[in-house]
Amino acid sequence: MKPTLLVLTFSLFFIGATAQNSAHNLQSTTLAKQWDEAIPLGNGMLGALIWEKNNQLRFSLDRADLWDSRPMKGLHREEFSYQWIYNQVQKKDYQPVQKYFDYPYDHEPAPTKIPGAALEFNSSSWGKSSQVVLDIATATCNVTWENGTKLTTIVDANHPYGWFKFSNLQKPLVIELIAPNYQGTVKNIADPVGGDDLGRLGYQQGTVIKKENKIVYHQKGWGNFEYEVTVSWKIISKNEVEGAWTITRTPVVYASTSSNITTTLAKGFNAFYEQHVKWWTHFWDQSSLQVPDPIIEKQWYLEQYKFGSAARKNAPPISLQAIWTADNGRIPPWKGDFHHDLNTQLSYWPAYSGNHLDASMAYLDHFEANKQNYKRYTKQFFGKEGIAVPGVTALDGTEMGGWIQYSLSPTVSAWIAQHYYLQWRYSMDTLFLKNKAYPWIKETARFLENITVLDSNGHRKLLISSSPEINDNDLSAWFKQNTNYDLALMKYNFQIASELAHDLHLNEQSLHWKKILSQFDDLALSEHDELLITKNYPYKESHRHFSNSMSIHPLGLIQWDRSEKDQRIIKNTIHVLDSIGPKYWCGYSYAWLANLKARAKDGAGAAKALTIFSTAFCSTNSFHLNGDQTKSGLSNFTYRPFTLEGNFAFAAGLQEMLIQSYQNFVEIMPAIPEQWHNVSFKKLRTEGAFILSAERKNDRMQQVVIVSEKGGTLKLKNPFENFIYKKTGNVLLTHSSKQFIQLEFKPGATIILNAH
Repeated sequence: MKPTLLVLTFSLFFIGATAQNSAHNLQSTTLAKQWDEAIPLGNGMLGALIWEKNNQLRFSLDRADLWDSRPMKGLHREEFSYQWIYNQVQKKDYQPVQKYFDYPYDHEPAPTKIPGAALEFNSSSWGKSSQVVLDIATATCNVTWENGTKLTTIVDANHPYGWFKFSNLQKPLVIELIAPNYQGTVKNIADPVGGDDLGRLGYQQGTVIKKENKIVYHQKGWGNFEYEVTVSWKIISKNEVEGAWTITRTPVVYASTSSNITTTLAKGFNAFYEQHVKWWTHFWDQSSLQVPDPIIEKQWYLEQYKFGSAARKNAPPISLQAIWTADNGRIPPWKGDFHHDLNTQLSYWPAYSGNHLDASMAYLDHFEANKQNYKRYTKQFFGKEGIAVPGVTALDGTEMGGWIQYSLSPTVSAWIAQHYYLQWRYSMDTLFLKNKAYPWIKETARFLENITVLDSNGHRKLLISSSPEINDNDLSAWFKQNTNYDLALMKYNFQIASELAHDLHLNEQSLHWKKILSQFDDLALSEHDELLITKNYPYKESHRHFSNSMSIHPLGLIQWDRSEKDQRIIKNTIHVLDSIGPKYWCGYSYAWLANLKARAKDGAGAAKALTIFSTAFCSTNSFHLNGDQTKSGLSNFTYRPFTLEGNFAFAAGLQEMLIQSYQNFVEIMPAIPEQWHNVSFKKLRTEGAFILSAERKNDRMQQVVIVSEKGGTLKLKNPFENFIYKKTGNVLLTHSSKQFIQLEFKPGATIILNAH
């Protein structure tokens, strides 16, 4: 093959993928009748759910940092020690451990995320709603009623307000601000999944003060925490009203969210709406795709919409429910906390190839802000220096207990370290590498070196090891040898520590981390090259968490194109998951499975998993509800607690089917089903800070556009039979074969490859 340099008239706009369109919107003829089917709006800090309750239009209002952060009662006792737990495991006397560490999480109501309040509008005389649309292009909810009344509402993308605008009103608008019932009858205790009653928090009910065209609700929480919900409106004409709402808290955690609703309202809805739409236009311009499966494509766009609504700088990272806390009079499922044993990590999977590094940086900002608290915990619980992160935390990173094999696991910070590494590899930001990525990874490695021991054979291991959430919280959940979960994370952390130290010319440190890495065993395999839970302990029963397969995805320690053995391990491990079946899977299990199958180049299998997730494990508004809502045997779990990680793992799964770069080369559309004849995407990002767009028509790659942000070498698995190319800026094609194309870029250079 001999590529030809021609002056071409093609441009990036030849790529077939289009941004979101009306087919991706949420549309209905009626408002939802329950909160977890409502229309979601948000800006990372504030959130709203638009639905109907008791024939009244209802806005469920939330703010990401509304947290009761009281210390977990009964957790920090003398026995709060990794060594004490190890001793109890050795004695096989585990009941005291369960009592001291699980009981507080299950039975204490806090620390916990709490809801804000609700707005209700007297809509009973308007008739039924006739059209409900969430326009995801502009993050705008529009509702029309039978009598002609219309609502337009947003949560402002740039400012700490929500807006509503009513037109064609037939009667004066009646607005009520509904406070959560903190003095309600306590009906339920110790149900972290269903959520405890809010009354257990023990708050004195807050005050609601009504003034002309303004209502203020003030609520005092635990300690010096207080929050205030304000709604204000103005009458434009007898048929038109517009208003704004906001939530503030003290003490202030995120200073950028201060507000003055009177000044805001005076400027009016239209003054802010144009900039709101501009923000979302920029967001949607970051990446887009087109696949010939309308269910999967629509779900991806809805996941992107929720990601843009929930993941922002200067706001907390995505927790279990983020800014859409349950509006049902209860504490949210699992206290709405930050689960770092899977949930937060999966939530940020789509940020990297999806080209939203500003959002993934907000995730890491949270860990940077709480570093000293993690170091305190590391010293207090493990008695070691370095950084360990609790698997379950409150807003400020403080541990909350629970099943301690996972909530106090020693390898949590290593999984978080991968996100630091990915942020570096996808951005190639050398200041971030020097000031944040390597320091975090180094401190995690230092801790892991300190907490592990060498056995009689000179092999490095944890004293006791676990694998989320194998054997739940039983004594048998602890293993004497490293599980593949812990082992993969530790090996990965020392591998990237050595790599990044080398990148920073810290050769002595690089060699040290490499030496520590060499002391770990190989991953535990069966005689059939299947990844085990741990040595002599197979994946033998259905389980929601594919923790034994971490080395395939997300860590990529086992790579499809590296060797036939790696391929066998990947295929056989996934075969075990499939053959044992989904009896105890959750929705996120299917989303994760899609990522695994994409790594195995199984496009049909990945698409099937994504389809099942979309059609069986999601609410009508696209929220991931954990259980099989069809009750058709896709899981024994048929409940509906809402959490977000499955949604975002879904988005990452489709992106993994369309582009992969974890093997030090880029492969375009490595895992698409045979029947997907026409596929395209725009502006997906790869490691090395390259932005790619591609179009495949009639089973043949038509065009690939590559933009280099930082310069460097790109090795591309050749998707063409023959190609011609056009370049802008300094880029050289240094190698071309049937297998690979190699390109050398200077920053800002672009090349367009076209089939010839």
